[in-house]
Amino acid sequence: MAYVDGFVIPVPKKNLAAYRRLSKSAGKVWKKYGALEYRECVGDDLDAKYGLPFPKLAKPKKGETVIFSWIVYKSKAHRNSVNKKVMTDPQIAKMMKMKPIFDDKRMTYGGFKIIVDM
Repeated sequence: MAYVDGFVIPVPKKNLAAYRRLSKSAGKVWKKYGALEYRECVGDDLDAKYGLPFPKLAKPKKGETVIFSWIVYKSKAHRNSVNKKVMTDPQIAKMMKMKPIFDDKRMTYGGFKIIVDM
């Protein structure tokens, strides 16, 4: 069964274009090393009337929005292999040295086993 890494990230709206460029570059690296899917989504309809809305989870500051992202792999072992290669890729190393466009300490991240796949 496939495996998913999921992310929720508050990002300043003024940095969305830069975030998108960075994400497109990062996505190419993940796909190069075998990720099956790479998705980055910006909040559009976050005013949920039930449950815990994304803004309450991510706690965006004024002028920020929420990014919801996921990367799909063949399995957890495949994810570990892909991420090991990604983290040693020169392009990713260069990105890590760039001026941050969001506060990574406020990023939420986790690995997930898929329990329903339709």
